[in-house]
Amino acid sequence: MTENTEATGGPERRVRVVLVDDHRMFRTGVQAEIGRTEETGVEVVGEAADVDQAVTVITATRPEVVLLDVHLPGGGGVEVLRRCAPLMGTVEDPVRFLALSVSDAAEDVIGVIRGGARGYVTKTITGTDLVDSIFRVQEGDAVFSPRLAGFVLDAFASTDAPPVDEDLDRLTQREREVLRLIARGYAYKEIAKQLFISVKTVESHVSAVLRKLQLSNRHELTRWATARRLV
Repeated sequence: MTENTEATGGPERRVRVVLVDDHRMFRTGVQAEIGRTEETGVEVVGEAADVDQAVTVITATRPEVVLLDVHLPGGGGVEVLRRCAPLMGTVEDPVRFLALSVSDAAEDVIGVIRGGARGYVTKTITGTDLVDSIFRVQEGDAVFSPRLAGFVLDAFASTDAPPVDEDLDRLTQREREVLRLIARGYAYKEIAKQLFISVKTVESHVSAVLRKLQLSNRHELTRWATARRLV
């Protein structure tokens, strides 16, 4: 839905957006950056912190664009896409999804694009570029951060698509986040700070990852993640 608001001096285009991210402070920051409707044309009509909340809010508000984090409690962004698939397929006023994540891992990008998202940008994006990306997605364009566009094209052009990784599928989204940060060399305390969880919770996730993957220590875990290009 696009409105002409020239008479009020505001932007010509308007878009209704839902923010889905499990970090409240991040949602607050995005809202402050892009949610000044009279300046940006973006109207934030709802927020959600996990999969169940996201499905409820999206269904109730029927936004034009959802900014969707990839890693969410309850099954991740892919699960939100799966449960909202009927809303994406409507001819009139389809709900379109733009992934907004700190992750630039191939498995995350390909996963949400296969799930139906129209684009994927990382959280390093500027507010101005994010607003532009939202409007482009609303109009039906596909939008990617420049560094991601190449391997997305390669992945979908390839006839040998990555097979399902049963070992990786045993991990929850949070365990994958911890795995990736461990493999990148982060200390437990740094991971706890970045994910807004306690060090004890990080230790629990690492133990679960090692047990599920039948690995013995973080060095083996790092090699495992590197071999799958998860780092």
